[in-house]
Amino acid sequence: MNLKKTRIKAGLLLSLAVVSLLLGYGQRSSANPGLHKDYWIAVTDQGSKEIRVYDPEKSDWNDKNALKWSWAPSDKNGFAGLTGGWGLPSDVKLREGKTGGKYMVVTDSNGLAALVPYPSGNSRAWGALVGGNPHAAELLPDGNVAVAASAGGWVRVYTASQGPDSATYTQYSLPGAHGVLWDPQKNVLWAVGDYYLVALEVKGTPESPILEQVRQSRLPTNWGHDLFAVYGDTDKLWVTSNTKVYQYSKSADSWSESYPGANDIDHHWVKSISNQPSGQVVLTNQKAGTKYTWTTDQVDLYQPNDYRLVTGGAFYKARVWNSDYQ
Repeated sequence: MNLKKTRIKAGLLLSLAVVSLLLGYGQRSSANPGLHKDYWIAVTDQGSKEIRVYDPEKSDWNDKNALKWSWAPSDKNGFAGLTGGWGLPSDVKLREGKTGGKYMVVTDSNGLAALVPYPSGNSRAWGALVGGNPHAAELLPDGNVAVAASAGGWVRVYTASQGPDSATYTQYSLPGAHGVLWDPQKNVLWAVGDYYLVALEVKGTPESPILEQVRQSRLPTNWGHDLFAVYGDTDKLWVTSNTKVYQYSKSADSWSESYPGANDIDHHWVKSISNQPSGQVVLTNQKAGTKYTWTTDQVDLYQPNDYRLVTGGAFYKARVWNSDYQ
């Protein structure tokens, strides 16, 4: 083997890795030392009216070096005519597109739902004023976008795959719809509302989708709120209500309050929950004295227990910045 060529190849690979990191694709942090590298954390900040992504390795999120990325819609980044639907960002997820590349899927309680290339953030892959107080969105494998709206009482699949302005949708009625999550293992769309967790099969075509309920499970307590994957266990989902935090077993159709760390994690008004590869749980819980009754200025961490605070922050949800569905 030619030693000179080997060294050149190794140097090129290292350079590519560095460039990738600087572009925002290497969004892992060493906040929890050990075998796992944890991800950055995104928040829907209703104080700054931005999506903000922070490094959990930084203990002081007021330090400018802790903030890794931020975004809000504007005329310049493709949202002319749609910015009236922004001001109370309510959900954010990082996903991979069907043809490669990463996308941020985002909603705002003022009515906007959107799909934005990440990390550029400089264009609109899709966006619409959907109304109904949208609380969550999900990118489906075919390129369409699912949206859950609490006041509207529905889950819709918009034909985002058909272009940035596509307004066609199919709808499933779900009172108090608050969360949606794609399940690549069972090929269903999970959704949570006031009283039920449901699994929906997406049928039809990308141009003309159809939603069909294939499971319905009664929540142990009313007013379902957040829904997310339990990373590291493809059988489990995080589900919160206004008063409890559960793990739901898909195979057993059962609810548990006995998961690791439950004594600290399980309490009222949990607006969002997810977990890092290390097992550390990332959570937002409304806090008195912040901008709105439903917001907080800190992200709570469990196992190990800690928190990250931003002075003047008004966070609604926090998400582990991981593009995996589960």
